[in-house]
Amino acid sequence: MFWDPAHGVLDPAALSGIDAVVHLAGAPVDQRWTVARKRDILQSRVEGTLLLARVLSTLEPAPRVLVSASAIGYYGDRGDDVVDERDPAGNGFLAQVARAWEEAAAPARDAGIRTVHPRFGIVLSRAGGALGKLLPAFELGAGGKIAHGTQWMSWIARDDLVRALCFVLATEAMRGPINMTAPTPVRNADFAKALGHVLHRPAVATIPAFALRLMYGELADEALLAGQRVLPRALEGAGFSFLYPTVDAAFRHELGRE
Repeated sequence: MFWDPAHGVLDPAALSGIDAVVHLAGAPVDQRWTVARKRDILQSRVEGTLLLARVLSTLEPAPRVLVSASAIGYYGDRGDDVVDERDPAGNGFLAQVARAWEEAAAPARDAGIRTVHPRFGIVLSRAGGALGKLLPAFELGAGGKIAHGTQWMSWIARDDLVRALCFVLATEAMRGPINMTAPTPVRNADFAKALGHVLHRPAVATIPAFALRLMYGELADEALLAGQRVLPRALEGAGFSFLYPTVDAAFRHELGRE
């Protein structure tokens, strides 16, 4: 093991000669936020990224590229506004985390390493994440929208995400923030309707906001009842093509219903 997170130790020798680094580490966000949990979410991203960036900046030769993860939480709750990589950071805890997360990679960037921040949207995978948690209820016909259902969801199919990361690694012109979202964000109610349609199940239930706040506290207002309408301008401008540009196509592929 070249990295001991408990003691903040990273062995530079283990990274010698590496051409590219993809850094995705961070404590899970989708749990009720206590003071301790919020500290773990922030520190696990910022301290790990800063340590890695500092070590990479000392290597000779240095890696060609560092891909250091971020998230569309950077934009905060934007209502119906359309946002892309040119827009400033929003407000709230997740926006604060994303800003600090990206800034922590500065030592690598300042050393001349091409540094990319993929801002992940909701990754659709039946193996976990949002889709994995929703599937049991939807397969039973008990799925539906979250509260009012008008919040925007910016998502990406798992296979498109992997392809986009490979594209970014190989495309020298790409640097800075890159939205990793499909070109067709949808409202939560339409997301639920599409998932129910692909599963041939009704999706008419509603999860009330008060229940989410009781279960998740602050997380509910920042991540479940809020939303971002994010477009992947940088990816599309560089020539990337999505295999699954619509949420219906993504569900069919991921759930084997093509």
